[in-house]
Amino acid sequence: MADLEMQNHHAKNSPAIFARANLPLTLKFDEVVYKIKIKAPGGSSEKKTKSAKKEILKGVSGCVFPGEMLAMLGPSGSGKTTLLTALGGRLSGDLAGAITYNGKPFSNATKRCTGFVTQDDVLYPHLTVTETLVYTALLRLPHDRTKAEKVEHAEAVIEQLGLTRCRDSIIGGDFLRGVSGGERKRVSIGQEMLINPSLLFLDEPTSGLDSTTAQKIVSTLWDLANGGRTVLMTIHQPSSRLFYMFHKILLLSEGNPLYFGKGVATGNSNEDQVAIKQSLVNAYKTQLSTVVKSELAGDGGIRASTDDRKPRRWSNTWWDQFSVLLRRGIKERKHESFSTIKIVQVVVVALLAGIFWWQSSADHLQDQVGLLFFMSSFWGFYPLFQAIFTFPKERKMLTKERTSGMYRLSSYFLALSIGDLPMELVLPAVFFAITYWMTGLRRTACAFFLGLLTILYNVLGAQGLGLAIGAVVMDQQTATTLGSVIMLAFSLAGGFYVQNVPVFIAWIKYLSFNQYTLRLMLASQYTYDQTYNCGTNQTCLVRDFPAIKGVGIEKTGTILAAVLMAVMIVLYRLIAYVALMRVGATKK
Repeated sequence: MADLEMQNHHAKNSPAIFARANLPLTLKFDEVVYKIKIKAPGGSSEKKTKSAKKEILKGVSGCVFPGEMLAMLGPSGSGKTTLLTALGGRLSGDLAGAITYNGKPFSNATKRCTGFVTQDDVLYPHLTVTETLVYTALLRLPHDRTKAEKVEHAEAVIEQLGLTRCRDSIIGGDFLRGVSGGERKRVSIGQEMLINPSLLFLDEPTSGLDSTTAQKIVSTLWDLANGGRTVLMTIHQPSSRLFYMFHKILLLSEGNPLYFGKGVATGNSNEDQVAIKQSLVNAYKTQLSTVVKSELAGDGGIRASTDDRKPRRWSNTWWDQFSVLLRRGIKERKHESFSTIKIVQVVVVALLAGIFWWQSSADHLQDQVGLLFFMSSFWGFYPLFQAIFTFPKERKMLTKERTSGMYRLSSYFLALSIGDLPMELVLPAVFFAITYWMTGLRRTACAFFLGLLTILYNVLGAQGLGLAIGAVVMDQQTATTLGSVIMLAFSLAGGFYVQNVPVFIAWIKYLSFNQYTLRLMLASQYTYDQTYNCGTNQTCLVRDFPAIKGVGIEKTGTILAAVLMAVMIVLYRLIAYVALMRVGATKK
């Protein structure tokens, strides 16, 4: 007993990823069936019948013990990924059959010692290999470890996965050069190995890799299994060198199990492929199924330990999660927020506005009102379309990390909202400073800072609306179309283009933050009793100018506009948060 405790203590504190697994897990699955609903060719009544379902998995059985590596083989559409997802506890819906982990159903305790590597390497492109693994370690390793210990653990993973050469290279992406495909895959595996999982799932880990790199990846996985872990993977066409490294093989075809057991090789056959598959299905049912059942009843000669202790729901505190996510988010998104093209775009538009409205005066009231409306409209459209893409682009990452139970949704959302603020407000401030002094608006500090605050206030509202649209729709093209329609409606109802809006559509102006922004911008430049030259030796009240009268600059209305915009800023973000609750397995 003392020796066992000493081994567990060593495994817990050792940074080596090839150390023994903390809790060996035996995975058994018996007659697993999975069905999905399909659209029936008939009417709506037929769609609701049981016949309108398709079997993706058709009674698949097998078992994997600690120290073994199981490869699921089969052509595309055979059900490999579906079975892997089901065994990993990530598949909901019409799933039947028995899946047990050390004789128990899937639980939070199982989830905490399970690693899952998806086929697509979902990684932040601008982070380096070291940053990627260190941030993951800070989020996933338990709170009782110090930051230095977590960093040390990440460094050990980098070394033992052969990533030392590229440790300071960025991950890269489709249009950003970074590490190689094999290195990206090892980083993805390293993220899961940080928690020293007892059970490791991998979906097509060799997909898109050359034979040498694929050999290195599978060799690494073989070493991990040799450390007492249970490893399962899907693989499409393994080479003979890879094939003989697998301890067990599960062959699938159209959801049917054709073979389960140790790897065997067969020659090519000229027989009819359909007949071959059917004969294999029949042979499995009549002969192999009995062998599989007997193996399910045994323990493989390995005594798997159990741990009934109830784990903490989260590895780290809310504040720890928030601070790590904040730092990671700023480091990743600063490249996009301050890209050269964005800076040039904003500066050019600011200079053009300054030239077109060069040194306008209050006597040219229509021009100045047009300028104020242009600034409020531009900083409504621009941040909205930047924010719309945030969550659709983050969806894969959010799903991956939330499914793994890395952090609360609230800590992620607040870290993203606060982290984006300084980056999203810098360019509007630069734009306003350039345009304001070029266009000859009211030259007082009070007027300048009130106008600047209004623009920044407007950016927050537009950004919130963009986040809400993106989170609700989660499709970039659809969200862009919806955002365009909404912003055009808000602009038309903003009080500049049309003063006499028909009653049946006039209610839109109360939802339009463009109108409230224009009102606040007007109030920052003009006083209620201010006059302007409206003719030869004739003065008129600014508040009676048609483009201003429809919006209003009275104090009560201005205060109300500021309050309503604050409500919108909060409401839009609340909608976005609620919409995001459906992303990932853990709701919080």
